[in-house]
Amino acid sequence: MPDFENHSSLNRKQLRALFRQKRQRLSERQQQQASLQILSTCLQSSPLAEAHTVACYLANDSEISSQAIIEYCWQHNKRVLLPVLHPFCKGHLLFVEYQENSKMQQNRFAIKEPVVTTKNLCILADIDLIFTPLVAFDSAGNRLGMGGGFYDRTLAPIKRQTLATHLIGLAHNCQQAETLTQDRWDIPLNGIATPTNYFAIS
Repeated sequence: MPDFENHSSLNRKQLRALFRQKRQRLSERQQQQASLQILSTCLQSSPLAEAHTVACYLANDSEISSQAIIEYCWQHNKRVLLPVLHPFCKGHLLFVEYQENSKMQQNRFAIKEPVVTTKNLCILADIDLIFTPLVAFDSAGNRLGMGGGFYDRTLAPIKRQTLATHLIGLAHNCQQAETLTQDRWDIPLNGIATPTNYFAIS
């Protein structure tokens, strides 16, 4: 069981700083091990094995890496997507196909993303599974993001149109909080995976 601290007096900005520090203290070896272990967790407990089109992300700021998941998908002929900052719709993301030879560029957050073309875009309705990064989470499925709202805005149609796309948050074990509050615009997840646990959200 995680050794929870009392975070009730902290606001969201303070919580982000605290949990970012927790994951930043992890060593490179711990990060590598976590990436492999979270693939195992997802294969055992999430719809990853059955999914055909899977959206992942390239880790930044000590986020848990989804690289092992990406490589598994390539090896099993699954279509891999990455989020790309929308060039015209501020605060939104596009999901773009990612291959080993994809042409990449850095966005304004210094994160690499595939160059968008008319042929590599994928609409939400065609995505089976989306793995999202997060800063903190609780066992009830509440997710604390970086505060930009990119995923919440982009994924809102899943809730509004009741799409079948499955949403899974990925996190290190140290990112679990006792309780987090949820805002009305937060998009609920179907589950949260860590290197050692899977929290299925009803």
